Amino acid sequence: MKDLFYAIQDLFVNVLFAPYDALRALELENWWSANFGSWIFIIIGMIAFIYWMGQLKKFNANNEEDKSISSHSYL
Repeated sequence: MKDLFYAIQDLFVNVLFAPYDALRALELENWWSANFGSWIFIIIGMIAFIYWMGQLKKFNANNEEDKSISSHSYL
């Protein structure tokens, strides 16, 4: 059983967390390279937000949503 836990530890420490160790090494060298991934995610999020707001505006302009005020039948 002890070997199983050591194998899980070895998998996570030496294989799955290796990209994070590489990012940690970049952080010490250059701030811009360390935060490159964050900037990419921020840009993708902004593009998605702008696209989503455009779609909402398009559907609102077409009056496709039923905005009638009515209660549920069980009320």
